[in-house]
Amino acid sequence: MREFLPIIIVGAVIGAFTIVFAFAYFALKKRMKDDSKDRHIEDKELIRRMVHYAKPHWKSFLVILVVMIVSIVFDIVSPLIVGEIQGTITSSSFTLTSLRNLVILYASMLVVSMVCTYIQALLLQKIGQKILSAIRMDTFTHIEKLSHAQLSQIPVGKLVTRVSNDPNAISYLFTNILVTLVKNVMVIIGVLGAMLVLNYALTIMVLCFVPFLIAFTMIFRKFSRHVHRQVNNTRTNVNTFLSENLSGMKVTQIFNQTERKRTEFNERSKNLENAKYKRMFVFGVFRPMVYMLYVGSNLFLFYFACRGYIKGTTFFGSMITSQVVVEFYMYISRFFNPIQAIAEQFDMLEQSFASAEKIFSIMDMVPEVVDEEDAIELDHIEGEIEFRDVWFQYKPDEWVLKGVSFHVMPRQTVAFVGSTGSGKSTILSLICRNYDIQKGQILIDGIDIKHIKISSLRKHFGQMLQDVFLFSGDIRSNIVLRDESMTDEQVMEACRYVNADSFINRMDNGLDEVVRERGNNFSAGQRQLLSFARTIIHKPSVMILDEATANIDTETELLIQDSLEKMKNIGTMLIVAHRLSTIQHADNILVLSHGQIIEQGNHQDLLKQKGRYFQLYTIQHMKQQLQ
Repeated sequence: MREFLPIIIVGAVIGAFTIVFAFAYFALKKRMKDDSKDRHIEDKELIRRMVHYAKPHWKSFLVILVVMIVSIVFDIVSPLIVGEIQGTITSSSFTLTSLRNLVILYASMLVVSMVCTYIQALLLQKIGQKILSAIRMDTFTHIEKLSHAQLSQIPVGKLVTRVSNDPNAISYLFTNILVTLVKNVMVIIGVLGAMLVLNYALTIMVLCFVPFLIAFTMIFRKFSRHVHRQVNNTRTNVNTFLSENLSGMKVTQIFNQTERKRTEFNERSKNLENAKYKRMFVFGVFRPMVYMLYVGSNLFLFYFACRGYIKGTTFFGSMITSQVVVEFYMYISRFFNPIQAIAEQFDMLEQSFASAEKIFSIMDMVPEVVDEEDAIELDHIEGEIEFRDVWFQYKPDEWVLKGVSFHVMPRQTVAFVGSTGSGKSTILSLICRNYDIQKGQILIDGIDIKHIKISSLRKHFGQMLQDVFLFSGDIRSNIVLRDESMTDEQVMEACRYVNADSFINRMDNGLDEVVRERGNNFSAGQRQLLSFARTIIHKPSVMILDEATANIDTETELLIQDSLEKMKNIGTMLIVAHRLSTIQHADNILVLSHGQIIEQGNHQDLLKQKGRYFQLYTIQHMKQQLQ
């Protein structure tokens, strides 16, 4: 019994670790079950959708498979060659020529294997980049289709993470994980077959460790999925915080909140750090366990081989020679290394699945505003707009518009006036179908806007908002919006039409003047004039101005007033303005309160009514006199 004590000790150690891991697994089973509730897509569905991106490259994958088989043959045959070299050296019929031939054979196969590995890596990286680009493009394109309401619900930082970071994990799945898994499975099968042919008894001995390996792998996979989801969630939180707070850094500095924001960022960074530590801990525990099984199998091999040699006994009826020991020692390494690699690939596989789930969760968001199946294209619109008993709400049971009805004739200028929250800007958003109404009907040239393709509808609208967004680039690109077919003369003509040339000509580079992020190197008035030029150059049939003169100085306001007078000749104009001086010449003014039209008429008619419009005009007139 004492002679088998080493075997008993090794078995007891492995069994003890198995029991500990089992208890740890069941202790955290409830937490992992709660965590799995956040999982909305099954693994099978994720695999099916990811394979969709790999299908166009099946020929390249076939070439990779052939190349892979060549390198696998080397992994399986090389131990036999090394064993043969050892047998040749210890043989009484040893010759230098036979040794040289075996060494040349081994070196030749090694070179071929290395070349195949290089070709495999090169092809995989090319495929991976193509898949990466396809996923990013599909994700970005789908985000473009989401409605304003849906985009408002998702932090920008989260969307950035979905488009930039998460596709990398999916690309890695195809460039490394899947190919490695296939290769390692084939190596395991080939090595196992070679071991059975070489010595079935020692093979059975090695296989005794496999159940423990499977148990460790399954437990590791559960823990790995749990910690990977934590890492992804905390990373998204950090990106979201950065996106928002870097954009609002000026506000943070103005209100002296830098210390508080630093504390908040540090807290989120610590959460990410702790999540990564947990992942490292799970991975750090698993790998030594697999190595322990590998060492244990080698100990068993050397124990039985040495015991048989010393005592002259056989192992299950076969004598274990030194050549068999060398070959089996190499095969055990080639057997456990792929298994350990497969288990380690589960770590990356879980990360890929977690990233894929987050991407597809975004892509599964059904756009709330979509084209009808029989939606039509409009090549031209006259600009007639009609609201028929329109009801709209952003949130259930909180009506923003309540039975709004009005009619705008082509080329009319109509203004909307009212207090904040009365529904003015909402009306303009509904005309462009940024949102869909719950009741009523909105008509353009007598056609329900739901029967018109969204892209066709918006093509005929030009929107000038209070908060003008300028892209990084130059003045020209912000006016033409990357439409390179427009000439500089056309661009300057639009700028002259809206008086934007007055400041562009004073700049050193003219249209090539650099525009920094969000146009922060331009004044509010300059940005507004550029938005006017951007609108005019695309020749809209309906122009929408939403508080376009709210944040500008008196001098710029005069320029904009002149621009507005010119723009009235282009098409229908809808204006929302708190400054009543900018809408006195409107053909019709609608006064709203709590989502309903309470007054309408031109400037003089509304003053005569002595109603809400008269009150607003009187208050603003008094303020101007006091100034």
